[in-house]
Amino acid sequence: MRAMVSLVIVALACLALALLASPSWAPWLKALHVIAVISWMAGMLYLPRLFVYHCGVAAGSEASETFKVMESRLLRVIINPAMVVTWIIGLWLAWTAFRFQGGWLHAKLALVVALSGLHGHFSASVRAFAEDRNTRSARYWRIMNEVPAAIMVLVVILVIVKPF
Repeated sequence: MRAMVSLVIVALACLALALLASPSWAPWLKALHVIAVISWMAGMLYLPRLFVYHCGVAAGSEASETFKVMESRLLRVIINPAMVVTWIIGLWLAWTAFRFQGGWLHAKLALVVALSGLHGHFSASVRAFAEDRNTRSARYWRIMNEVPAAIMVLVVILVIVKPF
């Protein structure tokens, strides 16, 4: 249900931006998009690191409860809003600047969809940790910590180099 509500909000915001935004806003929206991407990536790189540390403490301990608060706030206050802003402005920029054309743009969008799926996995994991039902090891989370970085590197190369 939350995902559906989020999709509706993003769709309505994209529609509003498409109808109301002027092309002269592009530099400001591009700057806001970059800020949102940096914020989203910072959270996506930090959250699995918190999971690694969380795996190392006993469920119900004071440290575990602290990690739960940190994970939940990071997701709600930074990661979720940054992802929404990234998507809304990114779709507007993809339409106004490129008309959704270009192989590099399609590849980038596929990677951003993959990153969004990973975001969903991390969100579910925050809930699992909050309910003391995490089944993943610290090793798993160390590996998952590298996935957003790899996606980020590929996206930056696609955006800057536009190889195809």
